[in-house]
Amino acid sequence: MVLCDRPAVCGAELRGGANDVVGLDYLDPRHLVPTVDGVVLGGGSRFGGEAIWGVMRWLEARGRGFAAGPTVVPHVPGAFLFDLNVGDGRARPTREMGGEAAANASAGPVAEGNVGAGTGATVGKVHRIGRAMRGGIGSASVRLGDVTVGALVAVNAVGDVRDPDTGALIAGAREAPESHRLIDSARALAGGRVLERFAAPGNTTIGVVATDARLGKAEAGKLASLAMLGFARALSPPHTAFDGDTLFALSVGDLTTDLTRLGLAAAEAVAHAIARGVRAATSLPGLPAARDL
Repeated sequence: MVLCDRPAVCGAELRGGANDVVGLDYLDPRHLVPTVDGVVLGGGSRFGGEAIWGVMRWLEARGRGFAAGPTVVPHVPGAFLFDLNVGDGRARPTREMGGEAAANASAGPVAEGNVGAGTGATVGKVHRIGRAMRGGIGSASVRLGDVTVGALVAVNAVGDVRDPDTGALIAGAREAPESHRLIDSARALAGGRVLERFAAPGNTTIGVVATDARLGKAEAGKLASLAMLGFARALSPPHTAFDGDTLFALSVGDLTTDLTRLGLAAAEAVAHAIARGVRAATSLPGLPAARDL
C-alpha cells in the first residue's frame, strides 16, 4: 500500500500483454476526479483486487477522498501480479489485508524481498516455474537537485534480472531444476525458445514511482513511461507477451523540474529497485534466491 499524505496526481504506463490493473479510468486527463489517494500493489492475480475495497473503506472512514455530495469517494488504483503457482494458491489478498496495509503505512524504511506484493514473486520462467527463482519487492530513490523521485517495484518477470550498472545476471532461469547456474533467457528466446502454453498469465512486474515535483496528469503519465526505461535496464527481456508490466507515477509536491531529466532519474530508481528486490529475496524449496547462487 502506497498511501499519499495528501491527494496525488497520478499517471500510469502499461506494457506487455498480461496486465491486471484496476482504476485506470480516473487517471485519464479527461476524467473529472483530479487525484488519487494511494496505490495498491498486490499478488493474487485478479483476486488481489479485493484489497482495494478495504483500502477505500479505511480512507472513507477518515474522510479522505473526492468530495461527492454528502460523502467522500476515495480513488485507489492498483496492479496485481500472478503468484498463485507459489505456495497455497488460495492465499490471496483480502479486504481486511487492504485495510490493515493502509492502517500500517508509514514513512519509515520500506521492507524489501518476499514481503507484501513480493511474497510469491518469481523470475526466470522461460522454462516455467521448475527452473525459476525468487523475485521480490524493492525500493530505491534518486535526488535531482531539490527534487526526489522514489520507486517501489514488485518483480515477477518472465525474464531474468540483471545488475543495472554492470549488466551481470543476478537471478533468472536455471540450467536445470536442481542447478544454481543461470542461462541467458533473452539469448534462449532469440535462439528459438518459444514462450508457449503458459497455463495463465503468470508474470508481471508492477510498481510505483513518486516524486515531490509538481506534475499534471499527462505529465505523470509521461513520467511513468520514461521510468519504464528502468525495466529495460534490469529485466532481460522486459514486456513480453506474457508479462503485464505496469508502473504508476505519483506527483505529491510543488517543486519544478525538467520532465525528461526527472523521467531518467525515475528510470534509474526503478532499475535499482528491481535489483534490490531480487537481492533481498529468500529461497523456498525448489525456488532458490539470488543470494544462493
